[in-house]
Amino acid sequence: MIPENKKTAVINALQATFGTSEIDDMRQLTAGLSTAIVLRIVVHGRTCLLRIITRTDAMSAPTLEYACMQAAAEAGIAPKVWYANVEERIAITDFIDTKPFPLDKARAIMPALLKKLHALPPFPFRINYLDSMEGFIQKFQAAKLMPLNITDELFRIYNRIKNIYPRDGSEMVACHNDLKPENTLYDGEGLWLVDWEAAFLNDRYLDLAIAANFLVKTDQDEQVYLETYFGGVVTEYQHARFFLMRQLLHLFYFITFILFGKKPEDADLKRPIPLFFAYHDGIRNGDITFADMNSRMQYALVHMEQFRQNAKLRRFEDALEILGKGNN
Repeated sequence: MIPENKKTAVINALQATFGTSEIDDMRQLTAGLSTAIVLRIVVHGRTCLLRIITRTDAMSAPTLEYACMQAAAEAGIAPKVWYANVEERIAITDFIDTKPFPLDKARAIMPALLKKLHALPPFPFRINYLDSMEGFIQKFQAAKLMPLNITDELFRIYNRIKNIYPRDGSEMVACHNDLKPENTLYDGEGLWLVDWEAAFLNDRYLDLAIAANFLVKTDQDEQVYLETYFGGVVTEYQHARFFLMRQLLHLFYFITFILFGKKPEDADLKRPIPLFFAYHDGIRNGDITFADMNSRMQYALVHMEQFRQNAKLRRFEDALEILGKGNN
């Protein structure tokens, strides 16, 4: 489970953390799409998580990842960090023994935790999310991966949002940026965020939108969710910006899962597309995983359809108008 070229570094990490290199028990955790090797280890009766970063390309940024993880751990948002070596790309943290996370608790705890995260000193800047999205869209369009009668409609909608969504940086905060269920661990009392590989300075509404995919199903859910986060009355501007970020996220997930999933021509566009929230309930419950390439392709289509349907709502036009006025 431990790569040969990392065994010496792992021994050094264990010695520094526990005073021994003997591991009583070890098993690999395979949830998620990260390329990192994640191991549950038991040493001297203490259960910890050993994470070995294997990426060495330009997108790998262990210095940033560990800095964000340490800041979050010190704030009680992430598990305690026992060891972190940037050069060797190895970290040891507390292991969270997860318990079922009821939706009503999740809706109350998650926005409060995000408020705490976003109040941390700003994380380092890495990329502009909207600029990065634009780059993925250009790559997608150039590759001509799906019929133009489908994608042209999507990009017309996107351009309307892009031309109005604020880029002034006023909402840039410390963000996790990857709040899927396997990265949000509930221990029966509190919630912990793990896997800080994608963390950097970003628009607060992105974290809010990602978590909302699994938690916010109705207008009432949204009201409570945002009231908890903002600590009181939510303005129409905040509702509008949250709504439009959710639409940008739908498109981004559609594009990235098509680009990096199975061959796009294998997508069965005539097959019924699952309902958005039912599909996310399946992800949250562990019934759907993205180890299967077919699930990744289906997930792309789920987001595509939600994006198309939401763009037909009166709320979409209202949100564009509200952000166009620029009064937050």
